[in-house]
Amino acid sequence: MNQNQHHNPSNDKQHDKYTILKQYFGYDAFREGQEELIDRMLSGQDVLGIMPTGAGKSICYQVPALLLDGITVVISPLISLMKDQVSSLNQAGVHAAYINSSLTENQIAKAFDNAEKGTYKIIYIAPERLDTPRFLHFVENARISLVAVDEAHCVSQWGQDFRPGYLNIAPFVEKLKKRPVMCAFTATATKEVKEDILCILGLSNPYVKVTGFDRKNLYFAVKHAKDKKAETLRYVSEHGNQCGIIYCSTRNSVEEVCEMLCANGIAAAKYHAGMGNAERAANQEDFIYDVKTVMVATNAFGMGIDKSNVRYVLHYNMPQSMENYYQEAGRAGRDGENAECMLLYGPKDVVTNRLLIENKESKKELTREETEAIRERDMKRLRDMTYYCATKDCLRNYILKYFGENVHGECGNCSNCLTDYEQHDITELARKIVNCVYEIRQRFGINIVVGILRGSKAERILSNHFDKLKTYGTLTEYAESTLRQVIDTLIWENILYQTDDDYPILKLGSDYLRLKDNDAHICMKSEIRHAKNTKTVSKSLSGKNTTLSRSNLTDTQYQCFEKLRALRTEIAREEHVPPYIVFSDKTLVDMCIRLPKTLQEMLNVNGVGENKLEKYGERFLEVLQNQ
Repeated sequence: MNQNQHHNPSNDKQHDKYTILKQYFGYDAFREGQEELIDRMLSGQDVLGIMPTGAGKSICYQVPALLLDGITVVISPLISLMKDQVSSLNQAGVHAAYINSSLTENQIAKAFDNAEKGTYKIIYIAPERLDTPRFLHFVENARISLVAVDEAHCVSQWGQDFRPGYLNIAPFVEKLKKRPVMCAFTATATKEVKEDILCILGLSNPYVKVTGFDRKNLYFAVKHAKDKKAETLRYVSEHGNQCGIIYCSTRNSVEEVCEMLCANGIAAAKYHAGMGNAERAANQEDFIYDVKTVMVATNAFGMGIDKSNVRYVLHYNMPQSMENYYQEAGRAGRDGENAECMLLYGPKDVVTNRLLIENKESKKELTREETEAIRERDMKRLRDMTYYCATKDCLRNYILKYFGENVHGECGNCSNCLTDYEQHDITELARKIVNCVYEIRQRFGINIVVGILRGSKAERILSNHFDKLKTYGTLTEYAESTLRQVIDTLIWENILYQTDDDYPILKLGSDYLRLKDNDAHICMKSEIRHAKNTKTVSKSLSGKNTTLSRSNLTDTQYQCFEKLRALRTEIAREEHVPPYIVFSDKTLVDMCIRLPKTLQEMLNVNGVGENKLEKYGERFLEVLQNQ
């Protein structure tokens, strides 16, 4: 890109934050939380922003970066994320660069030379490079006005993506001649992780903004599938040429699912740690550039992938924690348009995840006690994830409550809310189950409890004389699966709990005394076989009704959208950038609805800034004028 195509905002202080937002990013207004965080940074205060994926965290530090006099250093954990961010900034007309292991030494030297000449306003760098002599020499002579920490949860050992290099950040900032403003951002942070971020990064009197974790454009669903391959093929086929990610827990599953999809004519790629670097990079590029519409991967793929037009994320296996699930599911619908998050659940998922946790290699820097504490935490997270797959209550509310948000009412946009259930009073069942656990002195697991209640004649039950207990055989009329479902409900209600032993033991929970109250009522939902909302459910699961084409556009507008998308692909190939870097799906949809007739009108389209208007405006107008 030619130098004269860029404008250096640092020399133009009359631009305020709204001018910057419109001119470079094409937006007329800030989203929730953005303006408050920006104002605090511009006034010199450190900030921590906890905002869901797709909420516009990067805007929060990019706008101040263009208004402050000095250079902004963005510390980012992944090469792919840096490349996306820098490419997007350059497309918008802002000079930016990244420094990481994907560059040769000559390229790194050239980047630093340009930086010392003042070419860049924003420099992205991997945390491991903060203490390299070349970078330290550069910052000694540069004016660093802002240090932004992306994916800030990586600083915490209690987070799901701990990165030791993040521990370099606070010492690096201390070495600077003048302390810059610091800002940190993450999408998911429990209370413990939030406290770690504030403490370990050394944020000074920070303003903390939590905008909430809800992604209203995402539809959540759990399906208990007997044949996961058949269900996956059906689901992907129904979503046609939409982009999607399928997460599997093992490399073997990735290979099998990808092979199955390809054999059925679906353009799928695979990604896991057992592949060579070159093959992984090539497959990732095919997905980002829309050459392949489906990526089948382990959790090694995705963090930092800024692809905005992912219309669904399907979990072939249950993840180990809600943190992992919500981060991975959140890669759908980053453009704010409708997207789906489907989880296919099977009981084997729990067994597989327990094995993965038990065999996880412990970090050398941790003590034995710390390692055991992390293992116990991981087992608790797995239980919470399992309850998500079992609950009949609102899935969105479950997620939000897990992350500490207060919720009110059902969301109306998840599989549970759109399925017809009936309530069953299980209070008496609960009392008998609790009495059984008490009678066996809280020393055995679910299998034994269920066996006792159903009057089993298994050797272990008879040899322990459990057939002499008062509760023996008191619930023979109930199926084993029903009693297990009731026990799951009681665990979720804190009336019972399971230990984290190799053979989990069922014990009385903190709220079991509720059952002593004669007015106590414990309820459990079960699905009515023929739901009255069948049409609504099929609409949400079909993929055909939640796409951009069906939810927001008429047939004529959709035809226009497809033409614009073809032009976007053509431009992306010319520019050697991913299509969503040119314009997001959301921007194309807005063009189809507004149908601008002039370049000036095109500036009213959401996501069209001055630089992109100059580069692409005429070509997109030509398509729109032929409608």
